[in-house]
Amino acid sequence: MGIHSIIKKIIVSFLRLNIGKKLLLGYLPLAILLIAISLFTLSSLQRLHRINDSILNTDAPLIEATDKLIDNIIAQELYGRRYAILKSPDMLTLFWKRSEEFDNLIKQIRNLPDIKNIPVDTLAAMHTEYNDIFIKGVKHLSTASSLSKNYDSRIKNKQEELVKFIKNMSFETRSEQNKKTMLVAKIGETAFWVTAVVCALGIIFGIGAALLITKNISGSIHKLELATKDVAEGKFEYTHSMSNQDELGELSHAFGEMTKRLKRLEEMYLDMSPLTRLPGGLAIENILKKRLNAATPIAFCLIDMDNFKAYNDRYGYAKGSEVIKATAQIIESVVAEHGTYEDFIGHIGGDDFVVVSTPDRYAKICAAIIEIFDKTIPDFYDAEDRKQGYITGKTRQGQAITFPIMGVSIAVVTNRHRILTNPAEVGEIAAELKEYAKSLPGSIYVVDKRREWPKQAQDDKLIMFPQEGSPEKKVTDG
Repeated sequence: MGIHSIIKKIIVSFLRLNIGKKLLLGYLPLAILLIAISLFTLSSLQRLHRINDSILNTDAPLIEATDKLIDNIIAQELYGRRYAILKSPDMLTLFWKRSEEFDNLIKQIRNLPDIKNIPVDTLAAMHTEYNDIFIKGVKHLSTASSLSKNYDSRIKNKQEELVKFIKNMSFETRSEQNKKTMLVAKIGETAFWVTAVVCALGIIFGIGAALLITKNISGSIHKLELATKDVAEGKFEYTHSMSNQDELGELSHAFGEMTKRLKRLEEMYLDMSPLTRLPGGLAIENILKKRLNAATPIAFCLIDMDNFKAYNDRYGYAKGSEVIKATAQIIESVVAEHGTYEDFIGHIGGDDFVVVSTPDRYAKICAAIIEIFDKTIPDFYDAEDRKQGYITGKTRQGQAITFPIMGVSIAVVTNRHRILTNPAEVGEIAAELKEYAKSLPGSIYVVDKRREWPKQAQDDKLIMFPQEGSPEKKVTDG
């Protein structure tokens, strides 16, 4: 796997993270570096503590002890020689007191930590040998014999050897102390530079991660901002193109779905009747297409007013518009009472309306529309026309003709008895039924049942079409 593929895989994995994890990932390098700095600093401080502890508790006391050892050896030699000359017991007592102090110093050195390389036993043995030589030769030191000179020489040599040995111990200890001091300085300097470098790397990584995350998030937000401006300007062509799979990616996807919905709503709005504010032909076609594709049981009710043109010619456009709006209100109130929120109401145009319901609800809806329409519409006529039950008009040839009070014809097409495939097929069947309904007197609704033998209708305004080859059965008033 090449470096390019690995980098691409890392980027894809990064884009799949949600915003919270991306932020956490941005802080993670800083946290790791902070932990690393803390551990390194603690380790350095621990080393410094051990070295300083060694200097304070071993080297410094040992150097001080060696200085005192030399002082004691010199004092011993002084008191011993005075005793040899004066024969004073006090001098001998001081000699042994200094010897005892020497031994106590050796004991202190033995108790110091980390003295494995200090030849304490050798030192103690040399001091014991020195004492023995001095005590043996002290009686001869006051004479001028050759034996006196021999002991004097041996005492001086042993003393010089002992002092030199102690000085070597002191020198080595001081050298070790200097090394430790230099090591302390080096550890401090190393800790400083390592901390500085790691902090710099942390800042670089932190800034890099912050820029990467900020760019990723702000870029997505900027795209959504531009898309929002487009939507505000009425442009609903937004396409979800973000590679992010985080909350912003989900928001972008939802935004895309919203723009599609807004585009459909805009089409419906442009298609909407300015008079009744009901959806028009495009919306009706879309709702039919959607329900037919989903194989949902539907009842398509095409509602047409009878004799509306004659009324419009007689009373004028304004009154005709009032009748259309009143009819729309009647349909809306009936569907609200007898239908559900899933039922659809549309206004094709002029005096044609549509209700899309279900086979189990259309009968109550149609019957209620007819009942309320027949009760309401006469109020839109003058008293005289209402009393005589018709209005007078003329044909295009100028002949006088009468037109009854307006009624309503409803053609109902369902997919209960046949398979309906597209809105055009539904429209053709409805148009055929409407023509048949308008040929009958009064307000009426007819239902297409040409795929089954009709059952006896219970509603006195129901027209049923029989199957081909069977006698037509029709139930009307009276």
